[in-house]
Amino acid sequence: MAENLKTKITLNVELDENRVPEEISWSAPDGGVKNEPAKAILLSLWDSNKQETARIDLWTKDMPVDEMQVFFHQVLVGMTQSFHRATNDDKMTATMQDFCDYFAEKLELKER
Repeated sequence: MAENLKTKITLNVELDENRVPEEISWSAPDGGVKNEPAKAILLSLWDSNKQETARIDLWTKDMPVDEMQVFFHQVLVGMTQSFHRATNDDKMTATMQDFCDYFAEKLELKER
C-alpha cells in the first residue's frame, strides 16, 4: 500500500480595522519558504461537486498599480503555460498567448 504524503501551504493575511489586507505572507516548508512577504494573492480552487471555481483574490492596500499590472500579466502568461501542459491544446494556447501579448502591449509592459 502506498504511503499518503501530505504537505502544508499557509497563507497569512493581516487586516486593518476595515478588514482590508495590510500584509500578506506565505509559507511552504517543503519548498523552503517561511513567512515570505507578498503583495497579492490570486487563488483558484476547482470544486468538482459544484462544477465551479472558488476564488480568493487579495492584495494589500499599498500594492502599486504598475506592479498589479505586471502581476496580472505574469499570472495570465502562467495560466497559458499551465493550460497547455494540462490540455496540450496548441490552437487555444496560441490564442491565449496572443491575448497576453496584447495585454502587455496595451499596458506598455514590455517597455518597463
